Amino acid sequence: QVQVVESGGGSVQAGGSLRLSCVVSGYTIGGNCMAWFRQEPGKGGEEVANIFSDSSSRNYADSVKDRFSISRDNAQNTLYLQMNNLKSEDTDMYYCAICANCYRDRCSPRTGYWGQGTRVIVSS
Repeated sequence: QVQVVESGGGSVQAGGSLRLSCVVSGYTIGGNCMAWFRQEPGKGGEEVANIFSDSSSRNYADSVKDRFSISRDNAQNTLYLQMNNLKSEDTDMYYCAICANCYRDRCSPRTGYWGQGTRVIVSS
């Protein structure tokens, strides 16, 4: 059984930093592109960043470029998102995704492999 567990969210003031982690069990992520998405239930979501299986390419949404950094540790089956200079508009639920592919630098998430997410709240 595949389990995806995100952690590291919390409440910070604008300008602060957080580091999100995503640990996957029951599935080896080493061959997959991985991504972070953010979304509130009932609202449209946004792909925040993705990273190729060998970390050779990383792609970011314009809204987080130069502030967020995605990384991975395949040996630990873990994905990270370092978030710096946080803004109020970064407030959201964050989810990591195992991508079926990252065709044209966009993640196509594998269905059914979502965790519960981790909440980020940024106060101004």
